[in-house]
Amino acid sequence: MSQIKLSARQLAIIEFVKVNEPATGDQIARSLELTRATIRADLSILTMTGILDARPKVGYFYSGLDLNPTIYEDIRHLKVAEIMTTPVFVTKETSIHDAIVTLFLEDTGSLYVIEASELIGIVSRKDLLKGALADTDKKATPIATIMTRMPNILTVTKTDSALYAAQQLVIHQIDSLPVMDGKKAIGKVSKTRLTQLFVDTFKNE
Repeated sequence: MSQIKLSARQLAIIEFVKVNEPATGDQIARSLELTRATIRADLSILTMTGILDARPKVGYFYSGLDLNPTIYEDIRHLKVAEIMTTPVFVTKETSIHDAIVTLFLEDTGSLYVIEASELIGIVSRKDLLKGALADTDKKATPIATIMTRMPNILTVTKTDSALYAAQQLVIHQIDSLPVMDGKKAIGKVSKTRLTQLFVDTFKNE
């Protein structure tokens, strides 16, 4: 398998972090005279491939690992269909109380709201927390009042790359992406699933 080369910008990021670790995203962006948003996808790739180690509220460290071209190639070509999991579906009439119970019983980070088998909305942990704190009757108030509605939901298809899905989760700071087939959600890609994927990929390297 041929060597996969990082971009000049990604190499520059690595070199800066080596010298200045722990380096924050803002520091890295300033060193390249770019915005944080511009390099967000690059940082996502470098952390996912194990070259950089990101520590919340501290910064980025160089892991000391060289890029494994075989693993990088595998990740680059991995499709959403290979990593997606099954969503937990509810209806818009489901109460906030019942949605909270379902969230914990199913051990999931979001609930997908469907009507006539079509995805019409998503309810996240944050949505349910806001709903729980509101001065309303939780057992009577439907989640339709707090859900994020289509078309204001980012989605992917099963043929999109896993790396693209990961970049969208990082850039938009969301917990999961519905995998769509037309108007139907046939799966989801979550931060938890991607984290497990990369842990499993690199743990034996």
